[in-house]
Amino acid sequence: MSGSLTIVGLGPGDVDRTTPIVAQVLREATDLVGYATYLNRVPLGEHDQHRHASDNRFELDRARHALQLASEGRNVVVVSGGDPGVFAMAAAVFEAVATGEPRWRTLPIRVEPGVTAMLAAAAEVGAPLGGDFCAISLSDNLKSWTTITRRLEAAARGDFVIALYNPASKSRPHQLGEAFALLRQWKAPGTVVVFVHAAGSKDAAVHVTTLEDADSHVADMRTLVLVGAASTRVLSREGTTPWVYTPRSEEVAGCARS
Repeated sequence: MSGSLTIVGLGPGDVDRTTPIVAQVLREATDLVGYATYLNRVPLGEHDQHRHASDNRFELDRARHALQLASEGRNVVVVSGGDPGVFAMAAAVFEAVATGEPRWRTLPIRVEPGVTAMLAAAAEVGAPLGGDFCAISLSDNLKSWTTITRRLEAAARGDFVIALYNPASKSRPHQLGEAFALLRQWKAPGTVVVFVHAAGSKDAAVHVTTLEDADSHVADMRTLVLVGAASTRVLSREGTTPWVYTPRSEEVAGCARS
């Protein structure tokens, strides 16, 4: 019997952010493999499903386990939050294939996309990703802090809007502050900064400020931080959250508040 492996993203926040095709794939799986926090978001299927939960730090082990199950004829789904190809499990699975058993290369493996956190966070405030942007993870679990700071500087010098993933955790509460300090060397003090907590859920909370005033303690691991370009603008609204957008046209310059 031939098995299969599908890597999915649940999307951010609430269950209605999961795409219909991902929901279908989850229902049909014999085995679900993933970080326990994400598996707990998956509704119980109508038939018996085996759930293989693990800690967030064991991505390659999780990927190899999923590939082994699929090679044994199981219909396996590897579960990520957001989009599986953005700082998530799709890369880990293909890395495991590249370094693993030759027979894993013959498995039918596909990736089903989801809504990643930066898109959900941007939607909470308008269109801050309207121009060129990039995404950088501040987690140094899998790469050095030197690499992270080099990429931050390059993005800042290029005047990209920057989406900062994994901005803070109990083990590294200082890194977002260090990132802001570096960005202040290359971006203007009035550069727009947006903190979005729990994007795409009923608990979503937005804080709009400037790079000069940005407080790293506002963020936790459920926060996505957006650092604007020079052209990113804030549209104030009385009594409610402002809108933030980045014009697509290079003719619109500055960081004006209106």
